[in-house]
Amino acid sequence: MDRTLTASAHPTQSPTGLPAAPWYLRLFATLAQWARNARTRRQLAKLDGRALADVGISPSDRFAELEKPFWR
Repeated sequence: MDRTLTASAHPTQSPTGLPAAPWYLRLFATLAQWARNARTRRQLAKLDGRALADVGISPSDRFAELEKPFWR
């Protein structure tokens, strides 16, 4: 899937046409997402082989996910 980045004619609006959120709300949302990423990866690290098989995750998939930085 290819994505093309284009400059908006109205930088104060989101792609949906709604007004863009203030910077501090976007910052809070980003920090919350990073915390959620770190928390779920810690939980993933605690799963044993049987639990991984139950949810359909291979050990190599788990390793790849755990290697990602928290901001991805």
